[in-house]
Amino acid sequence: MANRYVQYGCGFSAPIGWINFDASPTLRFERIPIFGRMYTKNPGRFPENVRYGDIVKGLPLEPDSCTGIYCSHILEHLALDEASRALTNTLRYLRRGGTFRLVVPDLRQLALEYIEDSSTKAAHRFMESAGLGRTHRLRNLIGFAKDWIGNSAHLWMWDEKAMTEVLRQHGFIQIRRCSFGDAADQKFHEVEEQDRFDKCLAMECKK
Repeated sequence: MANRYVQYGCGFSAPIGWINFDASPTLRFERIPIFGRMYTKNPGRFPENVRYGDIVKGLPLEPDSCTGIYCSHILEHLALDEASRALTNTLRYLRRGGTFRLVVPDLRQLALEYIEDSSTKAAHRFMESAGLGRTHRLRNLIGFAKDWIGNSAHLWMWDEKAMTEVLRQHGFIQIRRCSFGDAADQKFHEVEEQDRFDKCLAMECKK
């Protein structure tokens, strides 16, 4: 069986040689025949090699079929129970010995920066950098729709200890904190972007 590499929550980063999934509602609209060609919310359209897929609900992949899986700044947008289902599915798709790498904001780093910030704006900066809270909200149908189908808010934050434990609980092994470009499997160099690792928590583990 050929090596298969999967990225979920890819956004506009969709390298050739990877199977790239995203759960954006905008992508679903863009993929509607005829009408989708006339619609986009973003300055550009999703690359043609991006498929719609939701890791929480499950991706159209066979169990034990992936050599590598990657996600960057996705798990923090999921509620805790959703993140658990995402990790369960991720482990299911990996082959024995396959590698999973992930990047999320580092709650500990953000908290330390907050504690060391003595300015009156410290709390504001923490809330903004952590993607928590809101400066305002729309109290109308549009606001309700954004809350219902949107996925931009951070719903659960992680530090190294918490992420290590939840990965262990889901059955991953050889869990370690990693950094940009240190993957032994060179294929990950095609999908990782250095700025996504800055001041963030990156982890690598295996099945």
